[in-house]
Amino acid sequence: MVILSFLNQPIVLVAWLMAIVVVLTFHEFSHALVGYWLGDQTAKDAGRLTLNPLSHVSWTGFIALLLIGFGWGKPVPFNPYNLKYPRFGPALVALAGPLSNLFFAILSAIALKLIILSGSFGPNNLLVIFLDLMVGLNVVLMVFNLIPIPPLDGSKILFSIFSSYKYNKFRELLEEKGPSLLLIIIILDNVFRLNILGSLFMWVINVVYNLFSIGS
Repeated sequence: MVILSFLNQPIVLVAWLMAIVVVLTFHEFSHALVGYWLGDQTAKDAGRLTLNPLSHVSWTGFIALLLIGFGWGKPVPFNPYNLKYPRFGPALVALAGPLSNLFFAILSAIALKLIILSGSFGPNNLLVIFLDLMVGLNVVLMVFNLIPIPPLDGSKILFSIFSSYKYNKFRELLEEKGPSLLLIIIILDNVFRLNILGSLFMWVINVVYNLFSIGS
């Protein structure tokens, strides 16, 4: 399945826009919800403990997902000092987003499999296209955010593992240089068509499709 190859079809564009909004909303809401469960009110006070897409969608990240297949939502604020688990609390908050993507990727794949088995809908049906895109988008957002480079979720997980004082310089260096490094990787991947990220995304998507025996 090549997600972006069908964007010239209006029905696919509608499904694509719907899927982007759903995926980004639940990803960011999951961060806010877990932060709240762990004792931090910051996201709630900022109006982020909601399923209202307007509270979570970053238009830059939205356009990036629309045009190049991966993007982001508005970062959810949290205060690590309010969390129940000082060391691993930030990692749990960070992991909540990718885990929500994994959940919805699997849920969408199961629904798509059942629809295919029923034989009730053809491949051009809006629901079939939507579920197909939900699998792909959730996998892309999950994998992309697990990259251990700031400001992505994976960096908070990495910092929780390397939380000792002796790793301070490493964390500070990655915090400072991480965003630029990530931007360079994205530019090189697209301008020079290295397709490292794209290949990684497609590999994981194919794993999900093969797991449920769904043709891609």
